[in-house]
Amino acid sequence: MKLFLNPLVTSLLGCAVGTWICYTLLDEHKKKPLVSERVTEHVRARSTATEADDDDGEELIVETRDGSPLHFITKIKSYTFCLLHPVDKLETREFEAGDHKWKLIIYPYGKERNNKYVSVYLAMTNTSSLPIDWEFDAIFTIFLHNQILDKYFCCRVKRRFNGAKCKWGFPKFISTNELVDRSNGYLVDDNLVLGAEVFVLKRQRVVENVNVLRPSIFVRDWEISEFLKLENVWTSEEFNIWGFNWKIELYPNGGDLSSKDNAVKIHLVCVSAHTFATHQKVKAEFYMRLLDRSDAVIHDSGK
Repeated sequence: MKLFLNPLVTSLLGCAVGTWICYTLLDEHKKKPLVSERVTEHVRARSTATEADDDDGEELIVETRDGSPLHFITKIKSYTFCLLHPVDKLETREFEAGDHKWKLIIYPYGKERNNKYVSVYLAMTNTSSLPIDWEFDAIFTIFLHNQILDKYFCCRVKRRFNGAKCKWGFPKFISTNELVDRSNGYLVDDNLVLGAEVFVLKRQRVVENVNVLRPSIFVRDWEISEFLKLENVWTSEEFNIWGFNWKIELYPNGGDLSSKDNAVKIHLVCVSAHTFATHQKVKAEFYMRLLDRSDAVIHDSGK
């Protein structure tokens, strides 16, 4: 059987086919940006809904990432069971990051219960072995895996951990409705995937004790015999003032035998400062005075 087509019909059919192909190509071309736009809209919406615990730390950062979390990842199977049979909280196994041990705590119905949001917190474990006054800052990120797009929704914040506050997190990490909506990709085959990264910022505490002693005047006199015979340094015996040992060092030639400078140098030395186990300082006001016996004049060094 032969098929004969009118040239006009053929032309119209060609247009129709061409239009369909063009439309298909345009539609295929638009698919990629549609996925990107969808992710962007999710992040924009979530950034306004997500909250972090109140603190003086840095602002909450909400973003999407391709890479999986470095320190910990967990898959919660049959998650809807937690919703059908109310579970107060789920605690993950411990993981180590920054020389400390941590765990995630998930509240399916919110930490405050029935607030229509899932709460996720990062908590320290085994804090009993730390010093009494332990404290440090940490930048931590909570991950939620979009299993359809294979991307991670992330909330990052910086907080200070100490004995009074060793758990921080997000009371409104994600709404329950958004989480259970299968089209969002967070709950696939009833599996929920969460993760965490924790970077500890080490801090070394500097402790200083300042003792301000009441003004007192202590006077010590020395007579140096055969002064012209001194070659390098003359040192006095030690003396004690307010629990600190001191001595005087006198350099008749400025401390350098080869120096042509004839200036005499005198130093007050805190002997105790050399024996302190920790870094300590002693500040004192002092004068050096030299008596010219021929004219009975006192040469004052000034304070």
